[in-house]
Amino acid sequence: MIDKTMTETKTTFNKVGYFGTLIKDKSALIGIVIAGAFLIWSLIQGILENLASYTGYSRLGYLLLPSNPFATNFSQRLAPPSFSSLSMVFGTNDLGESIVSRMLYAMPRDALVSVIVVFSAIVIGALLGIISGYRGGWLENIIMRITDAFLSIPALILVIAISIPLKAGFDAVIIALSIVWWPTYARFFRAQTLRVKEMDYVQAARINGVNPFNIFFKYLFLNSVDPIIAYAALDFGNVILTYSTLAFLGIGLTIPIPELGAMASTGLSYLPADWWYSLFPSITILIIVVGFVLVGDRYQDVINNRIDY
Repeated sequence: MIDKTMTETKTTFNKVGYFGTLIKDKSALIGIVIAGAFLIWSLIQGILENLASYTGYSRLGYLLLPSNPFATNFSQRLAPPSFSSLSMVFGTNDLGESIVSRMLYAMPRDALVSVIVVFSAIVIGALLGIISGYRGGWLENIIMRITDAFLSIPALILVIAISIPLKAGFDAVIIALSIVWWPTYARFFRAQTLRVKEMDYVQAARINGVNPFNIFFKYLFLNSVDPIIAYAALDFGNVILTYSTLAFLGIGLTIPIPELGAMASTGLSYLPADWWYSLFPSITILIIVVGFVLVGDRYQDVINNRIDY
């Protein structure tokens, strides 16, 4: 009876038309294509880069790229965009390296940061938010005051403050972002838990002595996750934008590994004459972020029934 009631009231898995509705919406479809292409490419390229690192066969790392992203050619220094070859489509940088190859090589790092940070934020936020909403009392007050303290300071400032003492490397930036990114999710999960815990099936589960873990995951988490998914899709773009901003400021870099934000920053020194150096990495960041925003925004419309099934 409990499971039957839960199935009738939960919103996460009973509306099988979510994805079908999204792909019928033009804005959402554009976002899915952009975000999907970015994630798929990052996965494939990331695997190749790791294989190259483990095997010592560096060519594996740029097997699918137009050219070696680390190959300098001073005779082609700051060459403008050209369709003479794929490696020259976005021109070259101040060392004669292919900009398009370096951009494609950099993408797996942006994807890795966004995936780790968003999923860690969901886990931490769910744990703290559901516990505070379900238990209430002094525990809720402590958790929410800590959450408010984190939310009162801009995330970018907190990340810089945490990552610099950790030597501001790539791993340090991931740790710093994960530390500061969970509060919004904690708020979301707490609000959803306060709503869901008063429903009949949750009360019946408690009376019947259902395992607390089952109540936590099956009854509270799964019934709170729909709006979280929509926000998380938006948040992938937010994390990428924040990470690119940090790289733009020179934080979290592992020289000579390229990064989109760092490429945009270095290219500023060559404006306006060599405009392509900064423009193409910046536009790429923008397109990726917009792709995730479109998916998250339209998914939110779907679950709120603002798009018809």
